Amino acid sequence: MILSASRRTDIPNYYSEWFFNRIKEEYLYVRNPMNPHQISKINLSPDVVDCIVFWTKNPKPMLPRLEELNAYPFYFQFTLTGYGTDIECNVPHKKSDVILTFQNLSRKIGAQKVIWRYDPILFTDKYTPEYHLKAFAEIAHKLRGYTTKCVISFVDTYAKNQKSMKALHTCFLTESEVVAFAKKIAQIASDNNMAVASCAEKIDLSICGIEHNCCIDRALIEQIIGCKIDAGQDKNQREACGCIESIDVGTYNTCKNGCRYCYANHSPESVAKNCQLYDANAPILCGQITEDDKITERKVKSHKEKQLTVWDL
Repeated sequence: MILSASRRTDIPNYYSEWFFNRIKEEYLYVRNPMNPHQISKINLSPDVVDCIVFWTKNPKPMLPRLEELNAYPFYFQFTLTGYGTDIECNVPHKKSDVILTFQNLSRKIGAQKVIWRYDPILFTDKYTPEYHLKAFAEIAHKLRGYTTKCVISFVDTYAKNQKSMKALHTCFLTESEVVAFAKKIAQIASDNNMAVASCAEKIDLSICGIEHNCCIDRALIEQIIGCKIDAGQDKNQREACGCIESIDVGTYNTCKNGCRYCYANHSPESVAKNCQLYDANAPILCGQITEDDKITERKVKSHKEKQLTVWDL
């Protein structure tokens, strides 16, 4: 089983104490977002967790306790952009704080296990292509040697963020403009010894030297754990997504980063309401178990291939 922690919220930033407690207890509960009264109990034994993928804009609260994860392979998807607090409202200052955290995390676990995400890229009168290229180059220079890979994507509009996108007066580039922009991004990354990949983008950027990315990445996971895994593509993600199957342990409407482009939160009010339920010792994140809920133990297993194949010889 691959554990995703989490596409739905920033667990490392806001709920790391809860996560470490669940690791210690070796189980947690996850509410089905499509069926609110259905709760899955997830076994977190190292015997079945092949790898943990963390998603965050600020893993600083986790850094002093990483040794508690010694029984688990893991890596980080670390989002670090050039936006100010007008877009990423509650993210710490990038130059004085977040970049240093990225560097410290990389020193602790290795550059291969910290994937830099410069995404999503949105364009406005302020955040022009020229602005992004300048910001990207500055950050890439600071992260040189601290990561080997950068992932980019362009903002998508969903029902949950449509109002915010309209308020920001976002504009969209033509396909040829996207390609020209992406070529410059790829060159900057190459100059700083990084590969670039795109996340769930329908447009083919291979002409720019940018391949489609897999955030829950089979090849990287196999490299980290030292063996092949037998896992299929994640059918719950967008069509252009290349990720392999995983179990997400987060809860929607709980991320306090306040990003204007976010699709995981309905509103600041819903986030505030759910966060009041946070209990670091509870088995479920920002929730309560009621008599109407049905708890079912989810069948999970390791995807590790235990036998060599002819391709391994």
